This record gives sequence, C-alpha cells and structure tokens, in this order.
Amino acid sequence: MHFSETYPQVNRFLDYLKFEKRYSKHTITSYQTDLEQFFSFIISQYDSPALTKITASIVRSWLAEMKGDEMTSKSINRKISALKSFFKYQMKTGVLELTPMSTIIAPKISRRLPSFVAENDMETLLEHVTFEDNWKGQTEKLVLKLFYATGIRLSELINLKESQLDSSYQQIKVLGKGNKERIIPLSADLLKELKLYTASKPRDGDYAVENVFVNEKGKKLQPRYVYGFVKRHLSEVTTIQKKSPHILRHSFATHLMNHGADLNAVKELLGHSSLAATQVYTHNTIEKLKEVFQKAHPKA
Repeated sequence: MHFSETYPQVNRFLDYLKFEKRYSKHTITSYQTDLEQFFSFIISQYDSPALTKITASIVRSWLAEMKGDEMTSKSINRKISALKSFFKYQMKTGVLELTPMSTIIAPKISRRLPSFVAENDMETLLEHVTFEDNWKGQTEKLVLKLFYATGIRLSELINLKESQLDSSYQQIKVLGKGNKERIIPLSADLLKELKLYTASKPRDGDYAVENVFVNEKGKKLQPRYVYGFVKRHLSEVTTIQKKSPHILRHSFATHLMNHGADLNAVKELLGHSSLAATQVYTHNTIEKLKEVFQKAHPKA
C-alpha cells in the first residue's frame, strides 16, 4: 500500500503548498520526497500509527537512522523543517491538537562562507573575454551581465518576460520564490542592450516566445545549457571551485556589501524572506576588512 493511501493528509498538505502558498514545483517536490521518506519509514517500522500516535521519539528514531546513513546536517534540517510545516498544518486544520515536533532540535550546521568571483575577474570576464560573434555568443554574454548586475536566480532569469523590463523606471520586475515580485534597478546601458537584444530575437517558427532570453532557434533557454556556458566562461577568469549561476548571485551580493551597501537593501534585491539569509554576506565583508587591516596597519 502506498503511503498516501494510509496518510491522505500528506496530499492535502501538498495541495495547500501548491494552491494556497503557491510554492514552486521544485519546492513541493522536496517536501513530497521528505514526507514520503518519513511516512514510508513509520509504516515499515511502527506499523502505520495514526497521526495522533506519532511521537517525538518516533521522529527521533527516523532522524537517527538518517544520521547513521551519514546524511549531512543540512539535509536533516531540511527534513525536520518539512515535518514541522506538515504537523503545523495539521494543527491549523484541526486534525491535531499537538505537534510531535515541539521538542525536536535541529543539528547545528557549520556555516561556510559563500564563494564569489573577485571583482577584477568579473571585469575581465565582461570587458576582455571574447565571445562568439553570433546569437549564441551575444546571449551568453548578456546572460552573464544580467546575473552579475542583478543577483537574479537562474529560474528567475530563464522565465524573465519582456513585459518585466521597465524602461521608464530603469528596472526589472522579477517573480521570485513563492511568486513574490521584487524590483531590481538596472543601468541605462544594460537596459538598452536588453531592449536591442529582444528586438532582434529569433522566432520559434511563426511563434515568438515572451521570454527575454532565447537560443538561436527562438526557444526558451534550458537550465543545463545556462549552467554549462556559465561554468565554461567563469573557468576562463577564476580558479574558484564552484562555477555556477548561483556563484554570480553570491558575487553580486558580496561586492555590494564590500562597497558599503545597506544590509536590508541587499536583502530586498536578493528577494530573501529573512535578514538571516542575507547576513552571511557580512562575513565576507569582515574578511575583506581583515585583509585591508593586515596590509595597511604598521602593527598588523
């Protein structure tokens, strides 16, 4: 028997995330995977207890098994978060009076500083690296420029529509996680480039897609393709281990902080829901200050 037949509350919760919370397909899949693992475990180990009979000790036994399988603390924390949300919803809808998650403590995660591309390397990439003299090269260079100029996420860039370019106010409107809209300012030069680019887009047969960025066949860009050329071009200018679109997002935020940008402003530009997610970039700023101190102070 499939777990969803024994626990139909799971599908109702996933529908809530999809239709009311309007979470992305990727986020809902993550919740579904975590809940499926948990309920499959308790079906096999505890003979399908009712929701009211699921205790903190049952949850801990599942977490202990995952830890025994050497799952990372970050992954375990994600699964704890999924269960907390699920049981909180059961209380909200009156299915439960209490949650078994109230005494569950998430393991600590050692926070690593986000990697980023140095400013001079970004300048080399955008000003001195040669791109192919065709639609492909033009697309790749402009995508890199927009990633670095806005801190936009990969999914946001791929799905960016022409209607989201606002020439009057020199900005773009981005639809982020949870369908939350945010506004990011653009330089006049970059906005002009984007407008010229969209005006000469190839068509997909008789159909012109609304997306800003398209390939030479006029089709929407695919994530794997963008990952590929971002990694290839970053390899030309930097030796950092991770070379992905998200590294350009880190670079955008880090360089803003290094030049004195307000933390709350960076939070809004990135579309973070809490300041805690943005504060990690202050650590890079502190490291930069230490570096300046070591080089400049006579007693350092």
